[in-house]
Amino acid sequence: MTYRAPLNDILFAMRQAAGDGAFAEDGLYADLAGGVASATLEEAAKFAETRLEPLDRAGDREGARFADGAVASAPGWREAYRQWIDAGWNALAASKEHGGLGLPFLLNAACTEIWNSANMAFALCPLLGYGAIEAMEAHASDELKQVYLRKLIAGEWTVSMNLTEPQAGSDLSALRTRAEPAGDGAHRIFGQKIFITYGEHDMTANIVHFVLARLAGAPPGTRGISLFLAPKFLPDADGEPAERNDVRCVGIEHKLGIHAAPTCTMIYGERGGAVGFLIGKENEGLACMFTMMNNARLAIGLQGVGVAERATQTAIAYARQRRQGRSGRSDAGISPIIEHPDVVRMLMTMKAYTDAARAICYLTAAALDGARRLEDKVGAREAFERASLLTPVAKAFSTDIAFEVASLGIQVHGGMGFIEETGAAQLLRDVRIASIYEGTNGIQAIDLVTRKLRLAGGAPVRREIDDMRACVKDLSSSNVAAFRTMARCCGDAVDAFERATDYLQTSVATRRDDALAGASPYLRLFGLARGATLLGAWALAAHRSNGADPAASERIVTARFFAHNLAVAAAGLERAVVDGAESVNAALDMFAGGGHVG
Repeated sequence: MTYRAPLNDILFAMRQAAGDGAFAEDGLYADLAGGVASATLEEAAKFAETRLEPLDRAGDREGARFADGAVASAPGWREAYRQWIDAGWNALAASKEHGGLGLPFLLNAACTEIWNSANMAFALCPLLGYGAIEAMEAHASDELKQVYLRKLIAGEWTVSMNLTEPQAGSDLSALRTRAEPAGDGAHRIFGQKIFITYGEHDMTANIVHFVLARLAGAPPGTRGISLFLAPKFLPDADGEPAERNDVRCVGIEHKLGIHAAPTCTMIYGERGGAVGFLIGKENEGLACMFTMMNNARLAIGLQGVGVAERATQTAIAYARQRRQGRSGRSDAGISPIIEHPDVVRMLMTMKAYTDAARAICYLTAAALDGARRLEDKVGAREAFERASLLTPVAKAFSTDIAFEVASLGIQVHGGMGFIEETGAAQLLRDVRIASIYEGTNGIQAIDLVTRKLRLAGGAPVRREIDDMRACVKDLSSSNVAAFRTMARCCGDAVDAFERATDYLQTSVATRRDDALAGASPYLRLFGLARGATLLGAWALAAHRSNGADPAASERIVTARFFAHNLAVAAAGLERAVVDGAESVNAALDMFAGGGHVG
């Protein structure tokens, strides 16, 4: 199966997420008017389909190779990366001030989906740079910006994020890497980092490591962490890589998936300390890093969308040509399995989940654009709050469903799905990491419940519920019966979500453990309610387009399926949120007492 970027679906989702009039010449996305968006995406699709997708299987088989402290990229990787940056893709959404194109996050989100559909392992490398660029623009000194930003924006130098240590995974309070002032305006860094994506490779002349470390006398826990920039090669007076810094890769991991993306163990300070430059203020590194992390979390959500789209395309193509049994749809002997109701249910689950995840991620990207571009200060603040609220949902919901979609893709293939040659198994292996890195999905749920629901006194989530109810009302007022029945399912999901929200906003302050016990089902409930209402509203918009949207009937079928078959799980999730804590606490007691020892 060869991947084809679903440009009509992507452009439709972009326009719906942006809102009415946003793509007009005087709208928020005026720079995408006149066919700019479609032309850009056509070029992105062409590059993904002709350069990246053909490297994907070979990259999985060959992988990155480590020897003598160096990592050799998979065959074709270096040439493809050079072509990628020469085409300007890395600079798409970066500010014009430092050499970027200044185009919207929404457009970059669509391209990020396309890159990850074609080749997730390749797309991981530039993905990390987007957040680093944003963090530098927000927190770095003018001197650091002058030396590094243009190289990073162009993609000439890549980025690695160095957070995790053997004893400190998600719990950064246990971090031990230390930094010492060197008396020359820089610091010397000592320590070990693990699971560092693209920490070493041969695709660029330099790699810029963003490293969390502690200064002597820093406060304990996360309040005492600082962020440093430590390049592989220290730039000379002309800004070109010169002296090798005291940081090296000592090995790469042998992983379940993304074999071509090197996951490195990095050692700092074996020869007197790696030179590092402080980004932001001392002991405020976590705030600086979260600028990177929030950008990366949306990008990882888009990874989920991209892999889910590819898995769906692969499964549909196989189901059309694989013949097995007789369906009753025709009298022509053995039928293609796409005519069997159970297979159709699996395929529609894959498609509906993918479309819903895309809708949530694009809505988040549009909110980020609003925060950056709206001249109305109140509107910009509310857009920022919406992006903050939706980011953990975009990351966790999209990556959770991506694994489920990839698993269903294997099931559609039957025994052949378990065989590597179909490619279905690789998609499952690759995307499994997405719900783990950049903050596990459990951490996203905790962040949502403990921080984002209380953001601005709870106003952002209330606005989101109001928006969902407006979608339901619009569906209910349609003169088409299918939309009215869809409205009832969507309305039930929103009711369940609102009740669960009320419960958590009260319990998180007084019964924190109870609230945390329901955090993950609540995030899933959020995704179902938001996804159902978005797909319903967008299907209604497609129906009203009076033939302007040739895929309107497919959008309606997908929205109906989501509402009637997937959103109906909302009631059970609400019960898990509201009534499930006692059983979780009982299980905690059981394990604490040594239960289930075999």
